[in-house]
Amino acid sequence: MDLRFSDEDEAFRREVRDWLAEHNVGDFAAVEGRGGPGHEHESVELRREWERVLALSNHIVVVRPGYELSAEHVQPAIRERINDLSSLTPLISIAAQQIFHDVTAGTEAERVFSLVIGGGSSIGEALLADERVALIQATGSCALGERVSVVMAKRSGRAILELGGNNAVVVLADADLKLALRAVVFGTVGTAGQRCTSTRRLILHRPIAKDFMEQLTAAYRTIGIGDPLDDATLMGPLVSQSAVEDYREGLAEMQRQGGKLVYGGNVLADRGGYFVEPAIVRSTVDMPICKEEVFAPIVHVFEVEGLEEAIAVNNSVPQGLSSGLFTTNLAAAERWLSAVGSDCGIANVNAGTSGAEIGGAFGGEKATGGGRQAGSDAWKGYMRRQTCTINYGDELPLAQGVTFPVD
Repeated sequence: MDLRFSDEDEAFRREVRDWLAEHNVGDFAAVEGRGGPGHEHESVELRREWERVLALSNHIVVVRPGYELSAEHVQPAIRERINDLSSLTPLISIAAQQIFHDVTAGTEAERVFSLVIGGGSSIGEALLADERVALIQATGSCALGERVSVVMAKRSGRAILELGGNNAVVVLADADLKLALRAVVFGTVGTAGQRCTSTRRLILHRPIAKDFMEQLTAAYRTIGIGDPLDDATLMGPLVSQSAVEDYREGLAEMQRQGGKLVYGGNVLADRGGYFVEPAIVRSTVDMPICKEEVFAPIVHVFEVEGLEEAIAVNNSVPQGLSSGLFTTNLAAAERWLSAVGSDCGIANVNAGTSGAEIGGAFGGEKATGGGRQAGSDAWKGYMRRQTCTINYGDELPLAQGVTFPVD
């Protein structure tokens, strides 16, 4: 059988190939924000424009208690902006607003930033319901994100969400264990476990699990707990009494479901604040609470037989923000970063879940929301894309070779 293409077949194959390339790539080949000649018509220019979403109050940041307002929330949207921040941490919000005011005073950007402090049930709901607000960026729990998503979708608004993180670190037997230990302690204890990227789950390769756990508990015993302004302190307080209760209740529920408390678990009532001990719990993957984010310095510990089981445990939760693998094996690292590896928006190798490179696109997948902050493309989430065809000829351009003869 002769399987060679005829000249006519070859021409048709090239036409299909070119159409698929144009359809899937199109003006992405053009210079950013500009354009170039059309692919089908010599007298046509294809252009794309990025326009800010609205001229009115078009951006709100809702930040969970204890969460810092950082540059990654500010840089993409230097246009009319409202920051609706937690009433539990007002001073940092007021200080940031004052910095914005001082920097923009006397410029075209003056009065771009404004600040509202209040509860989500009042101010937050009012902003959600206001159709003049085309875009909301929300940081908080998955329940908050669900509420924002439903309301915004009903009125065809847009949301950028950075929600709960049930972040895991995997330590394989070939890892640099000293490096891994420092990352795990910082990820679990740093900021008293009150970061969206805090390490909530520790997945240990069975051959090194016993030794690593001994080193981890020894490191926990050295953690200074107290005034964050004291240089000797490594862990400060929780943000509120409610957070202390969540810590208590979370630990109690873990133990009811079969978890074994290995270290910590005490509320330090003698410190004159919302101080607790960091806690380590040996858990099993089938415990329902392992699929929830307990926003406190508590880490679940699991043991696995190898990388494939570790990936399965990492991916077994609804959230998908940050993850880290410690290994010196290149093949293991590449598998972790592949399509069959970590399903999180952030996947690190030999770095923990918290405190890596701020320049990368920050955000998660699954129940974490899917939005991105910072990074080279983050600004696109705050814009409206417009595709423009400009015909400077005297014939009507029709796509895909269509003819429509009308005198």
